[in-house]
Amino acid sequence: MPAPRPPTVAPAPAPALVQPATPVAPEPTTPPAPAAAPRARGRVGAGAGAALLGYAATRVVGLAVLFAAAAASGEDAWHRLMGRWDAVWYVRVAEHGYGHQTTLPDGAVHSDLAFFPLFPALERALSAALPIGAAPAGLAVAWAASLAAAWGVYAVGAQVAGRRAGVALAVLWGVYPTAFVQSMAYTETLFTAFAAWSLYAVLRGRWVLAGGLAVLAGLTRPSAVALIASLVVTALATAVRERRVAPRLAAGVLLAPLGWVAYVVYVAVRTGSPTAYFDVQAGWGNRIDGGAALARFVWDLLTGPAPLAGAGLLAAFAVLGWAVWLCVRQRQPLPVLVYTLAVVAVSLVGAAYFGSRPRLIMPAFPLLLPAAVALVRLRTRYAVAVLAAAASASAVYGAFTLLGPGPP
Repeated sequence: MPAPRPPTVAPAPAPALVQPATPVAPEPTTPPAPAAAPRARGRVGAGAGAALLGYAATRVVGLAVLFAAAAASGEDAWHRLMGRWDAVWYVRVAEHGYGHQTTLPDGAVHSDLAFFPLFPALERALSAALPIGAAPAGLAVAWAASLAAAWGVYAVGAQVAGRRAGVALAVLWGVYPTAFVQSMAYTETLFTAFAAWSLYAVLRGRWVLAGGLAVLAGLTRPSAVALIASLVVTALATAVRERRVAPRLAAGVLLAPLGWVAYVVYVAVRTGSPTAYFDVQAGWGNRIDGGAALARFVWDLLTGPAPLAGAGLLAAFAVLGWAVWLCVRQRQPLPVLVYTLAVVAVSLVGAAYFGSRPRLIMPAFPLLLPAAVALVRLRTRYAVAVLAAAASASAVYGAFTLLGPGPP
């Protein structure tokens, strides 16, 4: 009888090579497999807590500095957060509906039809459900939306550059120079929440959800045209690449502009003029002039009694241009990049009051993604020190602006 053969032992598989993580992953050429989706969502959710805690900490610092400065100067900090500038117009719409306008000494007419309806509608609904007025309801909506926005900013950052970069991106958005607006009864947080989650839905291939969120963004702010452009350009590129138009893609793109278009049509029907909405914006000085008014403003500073202020603005525009270039160089996914470029363009090509432009650019959170990627490469204590310094500077600037006559 032959001797038994020893059992064959399979060699142990060689360990897989671990490739170094790249700062930004290029947009996938094919949608991720369905089986991978739950794991991706888990990774996004796993870091959301850190992102929200970090973001909330920046806003708490801002509010603490504001209330301390207000107490020292005898001002009402709550009034500064929910009873000034555009917040007053939203409350009036929430309480009385549209129909109010103010004529300035120079003949310009400021109509409340310039303000999109979703935010005052939420103010009215919340004030009807709770024993609070429309003004505190607006503040509650803005604060809740700021957390939703920070979560969406994190989700986009994590999808594009990894979880740690997503956390850093959310915190950086909270220390933006004009981040004090995120604590006011304004629409920036609500719009950014819809925009960020819409972009995330596109990155995940969920076109109908992306289009539905774009509808809500279009009922919140006119700058939703940037988000709509992002979805349209990405859909065209996807259709060309795949040589077909998927039904869900078509549905999402057709949905996207409906909110913005619906309000523009409402204003046209209400006033009896097809160009009424644009006429209303022109009354506020928000006509599109290709940036001519902005150029004149900077030139007047450079040649007037405040040339250093003009030089400072030129330096700020150089930093903005550098940030845009870094986003392009970083090869951010097409929907994210188009959205960012469009928000910046919309914020600069109009003849709006200059002090509002940094606020208008604030929803372009992907501008901060290169900085977020660079930040996570630092040692933790250095990154925390940078963010703490930025949060302190943003808080001081916010208190100075809110307790003063307006944006300096």
